[in-house]
Amino acid sequence: MGAPQARFLKKVDTIISNSPQETIDAGRSLARRLRAGDVVALCGDLGAGKTHFAKGIVAEFGGDPSGVTSPTFTLVHEYREGRLPVFHFDFYRLEEARELRGIGWEDYLREDGVLLVEWADRFPEAFPAESIRVRFSIGEGSQRILDIL
Repeated sequence: MGAPQARFLKKVDTIISNSPQETIDAGRSLARRLRAGDVVALCGDLGAGKTHFAKGIVAEFGGDPSGVTSPTFTLVHEYREGRLPVFHFDFYRLEEARELRGIGWEDYLREDGVLLVEWADRFPEAFPAESIRVRFSIGEGSQRILDIL
């Protein structure tokens, strides 16, 4: 029997962002509801706002948002300077779910912090059932639509 499939439940909220700052603010807003052990799956195309959203979460926990970048090449960035550590993953370059073992995914799931994962839709089976999913869509111009599931 494999790992339980993540149960991404019905839509809880939709946020319309009209700027990168509003996307950061949306991340801050969600962070106020997060606690240690939460996993946030970020799904959306390139440039949809996933990293700006992550900046907001890190900032809300007391970290420096200016240092938040997409961990595309390193696969994971750790932000431990705030009141709750944030572990920021990017699954874009991974080709198979078994590669998660090499980056310590199971160990991070046991950490006392928040896990943020960009390109989470690549391996949904790796996520705990209670994960929060945020789907990013690109609207007109700089508008972004964030569906929190």
